[in-house]
Amino acid sequence: MLRIDTISYSVEGRPLFEGASATIPEGHKVGLVGPNGAGKTTLFRLIKGELTLDGGEITLPSRARIGGVAQEVPASATSLLDTVLEADVERAALMREAETADGHRMAEVQTRLADIDAWSAEARAATILKGLGFDDAEQKMPCSAFSGGWRMRVALAGVLFAQPDLLLLDEPTNYLDLEGALWLESYLAKYPHTVIVISHDRGLLNRAVGSILHLEDRQLTY
Repeated sequence: MLRIDTISYSVEGRPLFEGASATIPEGHKVGLVGPNGAGKTTLFRLIKGELTLDGGEITLPSRARIGGVAQEVPASATSLLDTVLEADVERAALMREAETADGHRMAEVQTRLADIDAWSAEARAATILKGLGFDDAEQKMPCSAFSGGWRMRVALAGVLFAQPDLLLLDEPTNYLDLEGALWLESYLAKYPHTVIVISHDRGLLNRAVGSILHLEDRQLTY
């Protein structure tokens, strides 16, 4: 559950939130809507802890993981598939440890890898990349072979693969074609955790979310 409790926040003396509150139940898919400049992207940054509230508090369950797409992945020599696999930080660390661990620790690592279904990870990552428009050959190509817009898709694939407990998406269809946008709608509707999406795409909101968080006049209405 995400609890936003009487928060206040101003930018250069202009209040964006004044005693705003809302509670998002766990597992709900929510569209965040409101006028341009009302503070929707700022709210995401406040939830992620990138900005400091003037008052009130935002709380999540302990150890809840928050994920979102801030920028495109770097133009590196790493393949698209490996870039997406690395986005699941725990799995990547365990896979590296499995190469050197022994005895009791090796048993612990293998058990945890089984718990997080690590062995199906490559197939899951490939499915997500395919849904966002990358064929099998392209998935093996380096990130540097693709433009910024396509690398934004790779960044989106990475956060979807990592499956954070709270997924925050800001206009995710801006860099997708129609086919990719329709795939994303279907994926979000089945996503196993909480999603909040900022979007002007009415089709996405109609099909992928079940409730709306409305930001207007410095207040939040769920």
